[in-house]
Amino acid sequence: MPTFYAVEFKPWVFLEPQNLKVTANFLGDFFPPVFQSEFLLLLLKDAWTTIAIATAGMALALVFSVPLSIAASSALSVSSLTGPMHPVGFLVRQSIRWLLIVLRSIPELVWALIFVRVVGLGPAAGVLAIAVTYTGMLGKIYGEILESGDTQTSRAILVGGGGRLQAFSYGLLPQNATELLSYSVYRWECAIRSSAVLGFVGAGGLGQQMDASMKMFNGGEVATILMVLMLLVAMADQISSWMRRAVQ
Repeated sequence: MPTFYAVEFKPWVFLEPQNLKVTANFLGDFFPPVFQSEFLLLLLKDAWTTIAIATAGMALALVFSVPLSIAASSALSVSSLTGPMHPVGFLVRQSIRWLLIVLRSIPELVWALIFVRVVGLGPAAGVLAIAVTYTGMLGKIYGEILESGDTQTSRAILVGGGGRLQAFSYGLLPQNATELLSYSVYRWECAIRSSAVLGFVGAGGLGQQMDASMKMFNGGEVATILMVLMLLVAMADQISSWMRRAVQ
């Protein structure tokens, strides 16, 4: 296929004896994992930092993405109730959508590099990087969810003289709450993984510890860190399932 040719995808390279030996030696360095009490306590602190970065970043993203998605959603447009959307309203919505495109187009790793220079090394840079990128992601998906659902109730509220916030709270939110919540928790799970990656550029958390262990060629510590990350993702998945059942 042209795509595989363009990326020089050659799976048979993995089966060459020399590469098999290198792969086996690399994987062998991960065993046995390190379970020393001091190291586990350090990972517990870093795991909490990772969760805190993801949660604080998501909280900031929600603060900005919710009003932006409401403003950008045509389902809450007052001017389009009686005909074509007013040019000013259309321009405002398109500007907000372009802003969301810009925010989510730049990877959080790049934002982290920028914020590390602004606020210095540490978790704050990771929080800001996740907040900016996820504002773009959440704003886009929230807007699409609101527009894809049944808008009759919200439009009836707007026609009756209600405001956009009322139309959102009593018309769009109740019928889309489960989908919005499910996507939000999924993004929080993604933020946990992202915060671990951001640690490689000095944003704190498990990623920073993993970077240090890899630089010291300590595969056992890396294996333990990966286990902790898997436990965090599994925990986020369980929380997501519980919250979906609670809403339903």
